[in-house]
Parts: sequence; C-alpha cells; structure tokens
Amino acid sequence: MTDTQTAPAAHGEGASQAPAPGREPLLKVAGLTRHFPIRSGLLRRQTGAVRAVDGIDFTVNAGETLGVVGESGCGKSTMGRLVTRLDEPTGGSIEFEGTDITHLGVGAMRPLRRDIQMIFQDPYSSLNPRHTVGTIVGAPFRLQDAVPAGGLKKAVQELLELCGLSPEHYNRYPHEFSGGQRQRIGIARALALKPKMIVADEPVSALDVSIQAQVVNLLDDLQQELGLTYLIIAHDLSVVRHVSDRVAVMYLGKIVEIADRDSLYRSPMHPYTNALMSAVPVPDPRRRQRAGRDRILLKGDVPSPINPPSGCRFRTRCWKAQDVCASQEPVLTALETGHQVACHFPEPGEGNASADVTA
Repeated sequence: MTDTQTAPAAHGEGASQAPAPGREPLLKVAGLTRHFPIRSGLLRRQTGAVRAVDGIDFTVNAGETLGVVGESGCGKSTMGRLVTRLDEPTGGSIEFEGTDITHLGVGAMRPLRRDIQMIFQDPYSSLNPRHTVGTIVGAPFRLQDAVPAGGLKKAVQELLELCGLSPEHYNRYPHEFSGGQRQRIGIARALALKPKMIVADEPVSALDVSIQAQVVNLLDDLQQELGLTYLIIAHDLSVVRHVSDRVAVMYLGKIVEIADRDSLYRSPMHPYTNALMSAVPVPDPRRRQRAGRDRILLKGDVPSPINPPSGCRFRTRCWKAQDVCASQEPVLTALETGHQVACHFPEPGEGNASADVTA
C-alpha cells in the first residue's frame, strides 16, 4: 500500500457535538502538576525541580476534540502522559467519567485502559520491530484477556482495514512499512479495545508532509464513525485548526488560553497566542498581503522551567508587560467573548483565519 497526499477535510461538519449542559465532562483536570526532582551531591538530595506541568485546569466533553498547542518544552507531552496515567502526577486531580484516577495503582487502572488509549509521536520507536503487525495490534486483547467475536486474527484484520491497511499485512513486520503506514498500525492498536478517549501526542509531526494530511483525515473519519473523543497534542497550529473543536494554548507548564477553534484563530486574546498565530505561514503572497499580518518577533529565550519568572510567566517576552505582571500571576478567567485567558491585559489580536493546513 502506498501513502499519497490527500487534502484534509475541515473538522466540524458532521462532528459529534458537545454533551448537553449539565452533563459531566468525559475528562476533568484540575490543578494538575508534575515536577521532576533535580538531585545533586553525594547523598542525592533534591536541590530543585523541573516544573514541567505546573497547575493546569481543563475539561474534555464526550465526542469533541481538544487540541493542545505550544512551543517545544512547554509541557504538552508530559500533560498527555499524566492524563493517560503513564506518569504519576505530583499534584492536582484527574477525573474520567466522574471517577478520580489521579493516583490509581496499576491494577486499578487496568480496566480503565480499555477506555483511555494513546497514540505516540514516533511510529518507528512505538512499534516493537521483533513483533508482527498481528501481534502488535492484538496485544491489547491479550493484556485485557478479551476474546473478540470471530477470533483474534479476524478482529485485528478488521482493525487494519478500518485504518486503511490491508488485512494481508497481518504477518508482516514494522520495518516493511512506511512512516505513515506505521502510524496507522499504532492507531489500529489504540482502537483495539474500542476506547472512549484517545490522547494523540504529536501524531503527524514525525511523518512526511505529504503523508500528514492522510493521517489527519483518518483521525477525523474515525471520530465520526466511532464517536471518539480526542485530546490532540501538536505544535502545528494549521493541523490543529483542522481537527479541533476547542484549542488550549500552553506556555511553560501553564495553560494561557482556551477557546473554540474559530474564535481562537479569528481573534486570539493572549499575547503569546497572537505571537504563535503570526508565525503560521501563509504560502500565497497575495493572501498574506490581504491578511495584513505582521510577524510578532518575541525577544529573548523561553525561561527555564526550573526557575520560572514570578507572576505571569510570559512577561519576560511580552510587549504588554507592566508591574502587576511581575507581582501577580494571572488566573485563567472566562471572558465575555467565550475565551478563557490567563492575562492581566487581554486584547483581541489579528489572528490567522485564512491559514491553510500545511500538510
């Protein structure tokens, strides 16, 4: 099978709607933190901590897609591992369908693994090169002692076909496939136990540009067909725009803005989001000229998560920073526009409503 480029369909038409008001969200995260200790000296005493995730709050409703974007090192992937309980939180809480799973042990988490699955960034390292595709995709059934109707081989072949692969690939090994096909194998493995929610950590960033659009479309089609809920972590704003219902922007372990996709891309409120939007390339010079956008160049480097700035963490690079930004940390607050913004001086920016997907 050969991967070919396909233009991605815009997300939203026919997509599952958020649940009715009053219904509990599928995933609820409150005050979530993950600090990695720094130890030094002969006795290996803790001398500091890397604040990878430092107090974030968000919800994900059944059937929707929440995209999480931000610079490398902002804590996106760590957050995804915390939500799937592949890593232990330092503080805060994680609720899935009203059940607190924050500190559940391996045994208690095992039944919930059916409902929460993860798609990893690198399709080369996430598949065991010594196992066949049938063994890899069938592993969740064996680990959960689940016997699919019609037998394991039939179930695996149906999953492969659902993800755009041939059932004949059952006995092949990962090295016989392209990067896009390997990622499809990873997606088939994640779908094996019919999960309710999938956390996708940079699902297309390791793929060729010509293949990214196919995987984006596949995820969108699977959501509509199977009623999946997605938490998609990415750094490509154009890709996130085409797959997300809502978008959360992270900076240095904090969520600085959450809004529905169209509002965020049309009129971002946080200065950092404005800077990210201005960096999205518009390939057509005529459209770029009509948009009239100027690139916002941030000064300085991203501060260290070991010793983040006081108050607002973005203030050292923000052109709007004032004294209050250094003394008071802004709280993620809902505005009349519907945005949730952590900024003392939120102001609508020019956005990037005309940006196309880069895949």
